[in-house]
Amino acid sequence: MDVHVIDADGLTKHTPDELPALLTRADAVVWVDIPLCETQHADVLTRVFGFAELAVRGCVERNHISQGHLYDDHLFTVLHAPELGRGGHVHYVELDQFVGPNYVVTVHGPLNPVVDRAVAQIDTDHVLARIKAGTLHPRTPMALSAAIVSAMIRREIDLVAKLARESGRLEQQVTDEDHDDDPEALLEQLFEVGHQLLAIRTIVTHSAETYRNLARRGTRLAEADAGLVVDLADRFDMVRSMAEGQREFVHGVIEFFQTRTSTHLAVAAQELADTSAKQNDQMQRITAWVAIIAVPTAVTGWFGQNVPYPGYGTTAGFVASTVIIVVAALALYVLFRWKRWL
Repeated sequence: MDVHVIDADGLTKHTPDELPALLTRADAVVWVDIPLCETQHADVLTRVFGFAELAVRGCVERNHISQGHLYDDHLFTVLHAPELGRGGHVHYVELDQFVGPNYVVTVHGPLNPVVDRAVAQIDTDHVLARIKAGTLHPRTPMALSAAIVSAMIRREIDLVAKLARESGRLEQQVTDEDHDDDPEALLEQLFEVGHQLLAIRTIVTHSAETYRNLARRGTRLAEADAGLVVDLADRFDMVRSMAEGQREFVHGVIEFFQTRTSTHLAVAAQELADTSAKQNDQMQRITAWVAIIAVPTAVTGWFGQNVPYPGYGTTAGFVASTVIIVVAALALYVLFRWKRWL
């Protein structure tokens, strides 16, 4: 648990034992950052801050959707930031916040073991570094909270931009027919990018609705704080539109790829059918001629046996066999022409 105080002199670090005294100060913003909420931390949240048991439980357990609750003297939010994993999977990195009259408590929720713990603190570390460098000096708890959420939003925008570059690269491969790629692998990559954009859109949609709901119900918020809440909701909506637009682009690329592939398959199938028809026609012609040629072979083969038959060894027998060959061949020719085999 890290305890910081932001006042007119800048940022100073304190111990958790000093919290009760620090929370009495009206001239400073007390920032408590908890990397992972364990039993001793939950006890501090309940005993020192007096937070509701349900909210504290939400810090200990993993939450799968964003949410916001407005209490009498503070508000509680649950947000998620996307982190790309393997195979198109998107991890939900949780950040819980309590924003009170003179304090902000940030709690980094439970993480999937495959996600580096440092990923959960990217945004809070970024804000802390800016405060230390003197480029940021939040004067109210809501301003500090908004700075942290703004860092999260900028990271989401960068992630959408990264996926936009990747989808553009894949689109070039799809439109380049000379590019030697595995179609199945290319389509799999497109599906992964589309799924990642869908996950980001879902995350920011929930976040936008959380702040939009707080703005509708936050009649007890100061005017400046209410303006920050509305601004954050609008910025989350902007990221949602960006992710949705890029996802539609990816779907368009997938549809183009599938349509072009289907067209190529249809053309190839038609060409194969035409080739098969030509081959069938040629086989019919070959079969017809083979049948015609088989007639003299059969007749001469029969009459060529060493078996006497009427006309054997005479001119009349030769003429008779010749007539039989010609008549049979002509009959077959006429038959095949009638069947349009010739």
